[in-house]
Amino acid sequence: MKIKIAPSILSADRKKLQEDVKEIEPYADLIHVDIMDGKFVPPTTFKPAEIKKIKTKIAKDVHLMVEHPIKDGFIDAYAEAGAHIITLHEECKDDIKSAFDLIRSKGIKVGISINPPTPLDRIKKYLDEVDMVLIMSVNPGYAGQKFIPEVLDKIREIRRLKPKLDIEIDGGINADTIKLAADAGANVFVAGSAIFDKKDRKKAVFALRDAIKK
Repeated sequence: MKIKIAPSILSADRKKLQEDVKEIEPYADLIHVDIMDGKFVPPTTFKPAEIKKIKTKIAKDVHLMVEHPIKDGFIDAYAEAGAHIITLHEECKDDIKSAFDLIRSKGIKVGISINPPTPLDRIKKYLDEVDMVLIMSVNPGYAGQKFIPEVLDKIREIRRLKPKLDIEIDGGINADTIKLAADAGANVFVAGSAIFDKKDRKKAVFALRDAIKK
């Protein structure tokens, strides 16, 4: 599986998103965009207009941490903002199959995510319908949280079931934890503070890639 690094702009400077994205764009594979509604998780994050303004040659990986991705218009809005893939949570309150259908109708790839306490069995029935599974390795809502290693068993099981599926991990990923996630079977790595909190962001991205190889 191809290794993909997805810097999370949740840890970037919101006042200069375009500049921060351009800085890491040559070294990254995706731009990870965390969208929060203030209900599914307490914070709120980016508006569709902010994301639409970001010009980038690499894919926008939009992660909807929202209660109602359909009813509240999030899928429509972030499709319009240029999402390449939209991932929604199994724990959301809208119908999952209807959400998949809406995303695909817009020519966008589909992802499904679960929080650390949610059993993997809740998403096994969707594995043949999605382009990516996102395993949260922190409880969602805030950047900079500590990695929860117990979720690695979920990754191992998904990789056993779906050898060719993209498996993304998000939360507490740094040069120490990325190797654990890669060895478990993840191949898409969301990193926020491990990249954007560093002065030399190119070096930070390559440090993550090098850590996987060790």
